[in-house]
Amino acid sequence: MAQEKLNIKDILSLKGKRKITMLTAYDYPLAALIDKVGIDMILVGDSVANVVLGLDSTTKVGMAEMIHHAKAVTRAVKHALVIGDMPYESYQVNPAESVKNARRFIDEAKCDAIKLEWFDRCLEVTEQIINAGILVMGHIGLTPQTADKLGGFKVQGKDAKQAKRLIDEAQALEKLGCFSLVLECVPDKIAQMITQKIKIPTIGIGAGIDCDGQVLVTYDLLGLFERFTPKFVKKYINLSPLIFQALEEYKKEVIEGKFPTKDHSFTIKEEELKKLN
Repeated sequence: MAQEKLNIKDILSLKGKRKITMLTAYDYPLAALIDKVGIDMILVGDSVANVVLGLDSTTKVGMAEMIHHAKAVTRAVKHALVIGDMPYESYQVNPAESVKNARRFIDEAKCDAIKLEWFDRCLEVTEQIINAGILVMGHIGLTPQTADKLGGFKVQGKDAKQAKRLIDEAQALEKLGCFSLVLECVPDKIAQMITQKIKIPTIGIGAGIDCDGQVLVTYDLLGLFERFTPKFVKKYINLSPLIFQALEEYKKEVIEGKFPTKDHSFTIKEEELKKLN
């Protein structure tokens, strides 16, 4: 279904015309399937820490892992805009390193853009990266890398003061030149207000139907991550029990000597075999 490679102008032009689709990917085979479907944007998310690497926090994944996974994704993608998710250590711990790390996603991993979460020095770092000629997607609301400062993994913007802060952050990021904005765990009416107030696309995750687009962690929608399922996730299929069943069947057939059969084996000619006797 997917045709030519999308660019930033293509994404910006979709605002107000049709909803934008976005999913996460961390490896070649899944990225290839997502791209084949024609998903608009693929995020190589720091959620790889939880759903692939088994870590308990996205703050525990670094540049080495992110570049490794981003390279695998970009090898597969022919259509979607690929966005590298800046890990915690790459711009929050040491903002002075942010431009260098962002450029690694572009030059080494061949991503089209980067995403970074809001934090205390977000505007300063965002401006530096954009001034270096790198495309930036912003991220406000619930920001998992700094969730401890937000009172945990909770919906953000539930009172007027918080909501006003989110609107201000969105407008500030747009003014700096971000090409789009992720709104995570934001009340639907506040997400709607932000979407109407800014000219760049909003991508919602737990932010209601009125955002310009939606993103989910692909492992969540496929039922491949069972540790925790957020309220905003819809499981379109539950693959875990199907995979478990296949693995059980494989184990049983190997133990019982039913696999491999002749159909899965290679042969040698009898005359060649006799030469060994």
